[in-house]
Amino acid sequence: MFIANTQKDREEMLRTIGVSSIKDLLKQVPEKFLYPAFNLPETSLDEQQTARRMKTLAAANTPHLSFLGAGAYERYIPAAVKSLISRGEYLTAYTPYQAEASQGILQTIYEYQSSVCALYAMDCANASMYDGASAFGEAVRAAVRITGKKKVLCQETLNPQYLTALKTYFANSSDYQFITIPAKDGFMDTDKLAALLGPDTACVAFQTPNFFGLMEDAPKISEAAHKSGALVVAAADPASLGLFIPPGDYGADFAVGEGQSLGLPLSYGGPYLGIFACKKEYVRQMPGRIAGMTKDKDGKRGFVLTLQAREQHIRRDKAASNICSNEALCALSATIYLALLGPEGLKELARANAAAAAFTAEKLSDVKGAKLKFKGTFFNEFVLEIKGDAAELREKVLKKEHIDIGLPLKDLYPALGPGALLVCATETKTEADILRLVKALGENI
Repeated sequence: MFIANTQKDREEMLRTIGVSSIKDLLKQVPEKFLYPAFNLPETSLDEQQTARRMKTLAAANTPHLSFLGAGAYERYIPAAVKSLISRGEYLTAYTPYQAEASQGILQTIYEYQSSVCALYAMDCANASMYDGASAFGEAVRAAVRITGKKKVLCQETLNPQYLTALKTYFANSSDYQFITIPAKDGFMDTDKLAALLGPDTACVAFQTPNFFGLMEDAPKISEAAHKSGALVVAAADPASLGLFIPPGDYGADFAVGEGQSLGLPLSYGGPYLGIFACKKEYVRQMPGRIAGMTKDKDGKRGFVLTLQAREQHIRRDKAASNICSNEALCALSATIYLALLGPEGLKELARANAAAAAFTAEKLSDVKGAKLKFKGTFFNEFVLEIKGDAAELREKVLKKEHIDIGLPLKDLYPALGPGALLVCATETKTEADILRLVKALGENI
């Protein structure tokens, strides 16, 4: 959708948010990057000449090596993914949620749902959501509706963005309790969990791998929650499920995740893909819509919108959610990506991630002034404790070596201290890349 704003519209918007110009919105970006000197000739250039000039300028950019993860991961995307999603059949000027949506769109949604159900070992999946955080928030809301209870238990090592989104969902009500289960050696303290569980608990909501990259004891957490009558909301990195047990196998009632790992580029923060799945008995609490496969009167296969539990289709006060859109093209990317890899390819991907992270952790542990913060099984990222301030070291190495060493955790988890650094190594990192990081830290700590 294109909206042409008049000068009056722009001035009103700027006035509302408290700035005088568009330039004021961008002042945190250094001017040399915001307004580079292109040194274009005064004489006009045709399109081909301009393109060549811009390519020459772009070639001067210094490539950066990144070991940053924290919920958004650099992964190799097969060329077939971009090629297929670029086909004209998948371009639409409107969200495909109306009853007259084409058979092709409905089939791709059905295939996506089927892939998610197989990957997460769940009964039902919806057509997708905005991102992992919104899927997580919606799953907790569903658990609260089902149980009628007000207490939600969340792990301390949950992705902070998920927790923020969750609390935003419930911002207009003070009736709900969000209790954080403390971590012990990086993992959820299951003794504290047992002490906090009770008949008033709506659900236990947790993430595995957790924000520190560690694999939680999901079966134990799920068993404890169900014994107390609480539901289980599990967030899982889909790439990890080629190696670790899926949520459905340990009895999760709702399984969610961020689908960016499945064939979507980083793209400065989006668009991403919210994965949402649940047990069959809770399907009517699922937000968004579900595409189903059926037969017409002639016995031919067809696809339909089976469920649309949204406010435009049912009474507003009965709607499970006001979310009315799905990330159709992102879901298609994930579907193609999973189809290209297949079950065995997904296992290879997971093993490659785990191996890269393990090798990185091993080599960094040998660096003087650095050590692993936690012991335990991790997937493709881990917490490193370094001597000094991790944020300062990151800035220093980025400027000097053009390497992003990871995410400093002191602002998100002050108790870990200034030296805590979350380091990620996916299948995109070669041995040479990792040794380059090791050398950079060794010379700069």
